[in-house]
Amino acid sequence: MFGLPIEVVVAVLAAVAVLGMGVGVFVFVNPSRSAKDRLEDLTGGGASELAGPAPISANTPSQMSAISQALNKVAAPTDEEEADALRRTLVQAGYRQRNNVQMFSAIRASLAVLLPTIFALVPSEASMLNAVLVALLLAAAGYYLPGILVTNALTKRQEALLRSFPDVMDMLVASVEAGLGLDAALRRVSDEMGDSAPELSAELKLVNNEIAAGVPRTEALGRLGYRTGLEEITSLVNVLVQAERFGTPIARSMRLHSELVRTKRMQRAEENAAKISPKLTVAMILFMLPCLIIILIGPAIVRVVRQLLPAMGG
Repeated sequence: MFGLPIEVVVAVLAAVAVLGMGVGVFVFVNPSRSAKDRLEDLTGGGASELAGPAPISANTPSQMSAISQALNKVAAPTDEEEADALRRTLVQAGYRQRNNVQMFSAIRASLAVLLPTIFALVPSEASMLNAVLVALLLAAAGYYLPGILVTNALTKRQEALLRSFPDVMDMLVASVEAGLGLDAALRRVSDEMGDSAPELSAELKLVNNEIAAGVPRTEALGRLGYRTGLEEITSLVNVLVQAERFGTPIARSMRLHSELVRTKRMQRAEENAAKISPKLTVAMILFMLPCLIIILIGPAIVRVVRQLLPAMGG
């Protein structure tokens, strides 16, 4: 390529990939943001239509930010709907930095280049065709691996939120029925459930902080549903918003929703229990049945081989 040896080209590509990864990690871990930007990072602000448009900084972007933006353009979604979906997924997975989509795309593009480059630097006796196929597979793995990790983190976080949600609902209903207001009940529940349900407790604390900072309660609750992405929490948000809008008793509405959540959890447990029998059947057919057949038929086969076959051959 351009008269340069292949080793020089590979070394340059490796240096660029390593530099891109370093820039991505540095900006992701230690970005330069204002206090307002950090508040939006904690609340998921600027990540959806609920948060509104992100403010434009008057500061000149640093050279590292420019490099990360260049890497972002390589793998960033071109469609606005895809970008919004990716941003929502990152926020719900717990990656709430303001430039989360930019850094995710930069890391994905860097891995897609870095893994084949490392493979090219390793001495190998494989043919050119096999080397190209392995390099393409590594590039695809580097491109899709961050998405798999984010999806895994999202699934685990939602499972943790859903596991503790019925208990939080019961305590919230008890607090409201005891005479506390909704804001005080949210604050009390977030403090009491900090050890047993840290994820959901942190979400409720964010709601309290937003309300204390002057954000309307309906908007703060809407952001809670956006950050979690769970149907149960979104339904609770709708119940609270409608109760506040139409003046219906919040305690009664929350009690009905709590019973519905308990019913759904019981149905989900029954569904998982009903799936055990087919799974065990498949496992028995694949692993236990062949062993049972060998135990039952094996001695007869050995006897036939030892006695019948010699007699027939004689």
